[in-house]
Amino acid sequence: MPESKKRKQPVRTPSTAGATTKKKGPSPVWLAPLMLTFFAVGILWLVVFYLSNGDMPVLGSLGNGHLLVGFGFIVLGFVLSTQWR
Repeated sequence: MPESKKRKQPVRTPSTAGATTKKKGPSPVWLAPLMLTFFAVGILWLVVFYLSNGDMPVLGSLGNGHLLVGFGFIVLGFVLSTQWR
């Protein structure tokens, strides 16, 4: 029985347009400790604010701004956590 002709597949070459992206390496060594420090400072700031009822001797003029400072540190920790590989 005769064999059928095989179709030739076109040769595919990868495009070089998307080849400029580099794989990122591991995170810097200082990133994880800094991230955890921001989390800890934010939580500690909020705990001290609540335990002192807002009457902190040096920083008492901030009032409820202490909440923004504490949550700001926590948000910075989350921002750094997105960079961790």
